[in-house]
Amino acid sequence: MADIAIWGGSSTFATGSTPFGFYDTDSEFQTDADKVSKFCASRLGFPLMDVELDSGSFYTCFEEAVTTYGNEVFQYKIKENYLNLEGSTTGSTVNNQLIDPTLNRIVQIAKHYGTEAGVGGNVSKYTGSLALTASQQTYDMDAWASGEGISGSIQVSKVFYEAPPAIQRYFDPYAGTGTGIQSLMSAFDFGSFSPGINFMLMPISYDVALLQGIEFNDQIRKSSYSFELVNNQLRIFPVPVASGSLYFEYYKEDDKAAINYDQSTHKITNIAEVPYSNPTYSHINSVGRQWVFRYTLALAKEMLGYVRGKYGTVPIPGSEATLNQSDLLADARTEKTELITSLREMLDATGRSAQLEAQAKEAQDVQETLKSVPMTIYVG
Repeated sequence: MADIAIWGGSSTFATGSTPFGFYDTDSEFQTDADKVSKFCASRLGFPLMDVELDSGSFYTCFEEAVTTYGNEVFQYKIKENYLNLEGSTTGSTVNNQLIDPTLNRIVQIAKHYGTEAGVGGNVSKYTGSLALTASQQTYDMDAWASGEGISGSIQVSKVFYEAPPAIQRYFDPYAGTGTGIQSLMSAFDFGSFSPGINFMLMPISYDVALLQGIEFNDQIRKSSYSFELVNNQLRIFPVPVASGSLYFEYYKEDDKAAINYDQSTHKITNIAEVPYSNPTYSHINSVGRQWVFRYTLALAKEMLGYVRGKYGTVPIPGSEATLNQSDLLADARTEKTELITSLREMLDATGRSAQLEAQAKEAQDVQETLKSVPMTIYVG
């Protein structure tokens, strides 16, 4: 049987001792690497028992533990801040940057709804006019678009079918009574709509009642202006009795279907492009390092279990000793799971939403406590 490499009791870390070298140049990582190796070896039974690992094995576990810690922390930060990060540039890393929650992405998403609601948006709106022909009720809007040189279909968003405003048909038989105030109201641009004397001498409710009377008269006694738009086939009600023009607003379907993106710089489009890098070991506090040390021990225990499983037994004077592979692997996997779970619970508890809930609960508790404080009675 080949000689098994065992821990000699001490180690000296040097740059290049870890597989990836993520943290080899960090002075605090260099110092802790040898301490962690001694810690793990002691927890695995050294010097009472041989530990079939060398310093390189412990360094590998240490590097993996730091990387796992950083991955868990940054994965949580990506999940919490992705809406604020999406669409920004993939330039320098954001490890040590404070990500302020903004409404930028929400506003960008809302623009699509604004387009449909007709209150803004990110798609150009156009105005067109349709030539109406007497006695023709149905008009093909796609044919109109083709005739205007528009490729693809259009989506009509508004048809200006309403009758002229009632204020323009307001008639007052008592206008021009010589009060001499019509010119005054014209200065405020009221005279072009209605005799100015009513604005000055009558309550506004009187004008509103008259306007409603005109509109109800048109609605009840006359045929209402209306339209129906199905599959871009526009039907006009009532049937036109004379030629004219009908104005409308529309979107181009090609514009709405186009994907808007900026090719000038590379943008964050998925979680893999969020510029988080491996953590800086010297920035990890004592709480985080304790987690790293324990995770390193769990990895070392798992590695030792695989090593001892390969050899199975070791010779001793007069017999052989069976190694504890199954116990090591079971303990290592349980410890790794528990450490990951505890870290995620800590991240959840310190997240933005959880902290806001905790502050609100604290404020409520303070108010309840203050209610029990006796109030001073002032005697004047």
